[in-house]
Amino acid sequence: MEGNPEDFEAIGNRLGFTVAEENGRILKLAWRGPRFPAFLCLGIATGLILISVPIVEAIRLRGFTGPAGSLWYFPVMNAVLFVISLYLISMRRLLLLDSGARRVTLVRSSLFRKRRLVAAFDEIRRVVIGIDRVYSGFAVAGSSAAERFPVPSLRLELVDGRTVLIDRGGLRRLKSLAEKLSARLERPLKIEPALSQP
Repeated sequence: MEGNPEDFEAIGNRLGFTVAEENGRILKLAWRGPRFPAFLCLGIATGLILISVPIVEAIRLRGFTGPAGSLWYFPVMNAVLFVISLYLISMRRLLLLDSGARRVTLVRSSLFRKRRLVAAFDEIRRVVIGIDRVYSGFAVAGSSAAERFPVPSLRLELVDGRTVLIDRGGLRRLKSLAEKLSARLERPLKIEPALSQP
């Protein structure tokens, strides 16, 4: 196996893969990042350029001692917001099952790095739908706002006992995806008892 399964863990997000390509040999699933927050940040950053450009021009002409000097942080924060939007837009995940080569390839990429995991079918023991406990929010100033709650997850269990997170989300969608993966990998599908009960 090439790569580290821990690189594909996620704190709490639900990905939601879509089928990008499917034929007799290839099953390609893609996730194209958090589109709504990405384009929201990009829209806000683009709109705020109308305010940032005059501030930058005033600072260039009169320096930080002029009336606009105290607003230097505004263009800086606008640039940070623009970089965040580019980062969110660049986030990608890809899962490729090649039945001919009997190989699974996972790719996680963003603006700053690209991680890859390649495993042979023989290195995978089974497909598992289980429960992950993820945080509902972030604790602020010592509050107890960050609590864990159960979310169904889809994982590949490797022969060495480690697991690779594929997706999280609704049980019906995960079952459909798990059945496809199980059939392609020719490996059993295990659903944890807590999830298999009606």
